[in-house]
Amino acid sequence: MLDSETKAVETPEDHAEELRLWLRLLTCTTLIEGEVRGRLRQRFDVTLPRFDLMAQLDKAPDGMTLSDVSKRMMVSNGNVTGLVERLVESGHLDRRTSETDRRVQVIRLTKLGRAEFRRMAAEHETWIADLFADLTPKDVRELMRLLARTKASAQKSAARRRP
Repeated sequence: MLDSETKAVETPEDHAEELRLWLRLLTCTTLIEGEVRGRLRQRFDVTLPRFDLMAQLDKAPDGMTLSDVSKRMMVSNGNVTGLVERLVESGHLDRRTSETDRRVQVIRLTKLGRAEFRRMAAEHETWIADLFADLTPKDVRELMRLLARTKASAQKSAARRRP
């Protein structure tokens, strides 16, 4: 009896549907992300990582540590540091030392940063609605249900591989 991993390599025809699903998910993600990136750049001269950072901070009016932001964005602290520097310089972020731990930096949106983010977020919401306009509310609910199962399956598989 072959395990799933060996089976996928030795008899890929047994996994043709899963591979097609993976490619379909990847294609949809790439298409939508590319469209959002392009619109952010064209309309606001902003990168998607910058928008994502501001979105995280908009949810945390008291600010967040760099470490917390990088965890939420699923990127390294180094990636966040460069974005933060540019947003501090442009007046969109405020950075201060934590009152409880002098080694920790806390960042938050300034009034300017929050206002500009919310303007971008409002347009972003309409872009996303437009990209999914051909799906019915029932389609959206079903897709959300299936994607939740897909996420759980992937998490379960990843957990099995961890020592």
